[in-house]
Amino acid sequence: QCPWGVPNTTSVSCSLADVMSEQLAKELELEEENAAFPEVVAVAEGPFITGENVDTSSDLMLAQMLQMEFDREYDAQLRREEKKINGDSKVSISFENYRKVHPYDSDSSEDEVDWQDTRHDPYRADKPTTTPRKGFIGKGKDITTKHDEVVCGRKNTARMENFAPEFQVGDGIGMDLKLSNQVFNALKQHAYSEERRSARLHEKKEHSTAEKAVDPKTRLLMYKMVNSGMLETITGCISTGKESVVFHAYGGKSATEDKVIPPECAIKVFKTTLNEFKNRDKYIKDDYRFKDRFSKLNPRKIIRMWAEKEMHNLTRMQNAGIPCPQVVILKKHVLVMSFIGQDQVPAPKLKDVTLSSEDMKKAYYQVLNMMQQLYKECNLVHADLSEYNMLWHDGKVWLIDVSQSVEPTHPHGLEFLFRDCRNVSQFFQKGGVAEALNERELFNAVSGFNITADNEVDFQAEV
Repeated sequence: QCPWGVPNTTSVSCSLADVMSEQLAKELELEEENAAFPEVVAVAEGPFITGENVDTSSDLMLAQMLQMEFDREYDAQLRREEKKINGDSKVSISFENYRKVHPYDSDSSEDEVDWQDTRHDPYRADKPTTTPRKGFIGKGKDITTKHDEVVCGRKNTARMENFAPEFQVGDGIGMDLKLSNQVFNALKQHAYSEERRSARLHEKKEHSTAEKAVDPKTRLLMYKMVNSGMLETITGCISTGKESVVFHAYGGKSATEDKVIPPECAIKVFKTTLNEFKNRDKYIKDDYRFKDRFSKLNPRKIIRMWAEKEMHNLTRMQNAGIPCPQVVILKKHVLVMSFIGQDQVPAPKLKDVTLSSEDMKKAYYQVLNMMQQLYKECNLVHADLSEYNMLWHDGKVWLIDVSQSVEPTHPHGLEFLFRDCRNVSQFFQKGGVAEALNERELFNAVSGFNITADNEVDFQAEV
């Protein structure tokens, strides 16, 4: 016969009742299983399932016995791998940590000892030895004191377990390690310094704001504002500076009817680190409004006072009619104000916008008028007035960043005013405004003083 020929299959006719019979279906299934998986007689290493001594009616018992048998085979494979890798080497490795043998059914050999299954500490002696009161053990040449190099070395090795969990001391299992006092003291000092350093890093991460990011407490304040419905959503960061990070948000509904929240808001988050702006204290400690509350020992309180100071200064300016952001709410070091701009695009700073000669002249007289209003009506000095803190929006100048503003009675108030006059005068003179006054004339025009000095040094001395 041709081996490639089609085999002759004889079809056996059967009735429909036989086809629908469940008994016939089971018989056919058994025949297929026997053909695919022929029965192999194998001798198990240990007792497995026997109907004499084990109750096989429980599915849980069967599952436990099957798992136990699988664990035995897995452990046997690990032992074969150990013998293959170790060979005749003096240094051997062990897979004891990966074994799955149950403690109540272990067939491991007697020479294999897993120290983790026992309460044996490899760094301690099997039998605790006590040092006698005389301070030494032995006689003659075999005398051993508590200052013995070997004894101290082993004690130092055991004392490494007292280091912080983050400090990795290595694995010395099976090795008789002896650390000298010098090495142990150096390791101990390094462990303590690393622990303090990690604590400082954690503190800085949890309680400080980074650029374009906020700490968990600040995020919680902002989430509460959104959840309460005061803010609809916070879109993202629009500005970062040396003292604060500003976010844009869409306003929501106010809890009180008398307070109207603008459609677009700016969230100013004051940075809680003093690393970038350490001269804040001179603007606060000499201000009589915050003199009794100033404390250099608590930076977070200084930041809250800084935010509160800007809120009060903006409120004064708003009452006087000076174009500035409208205060919505203050929560600790987070100040919510109206947004100067449109459709998430902030208004440009005066230094970044190109104005015509007519607009530049108009902006100069507006700034002069605002400085006089700020000094006489608001009783304030901006103390950081420049083209960087003035915005151009809707054809007029807006003042921002007044957290450092002080009153003229401040010990450095007039000094700050003269500095503002110098910045404003230099900017508009460079911008081509012929009518711009110099810093001394501008100072007299704003303050109302009539200081006549020939040079700047004498003028500042009189100021």
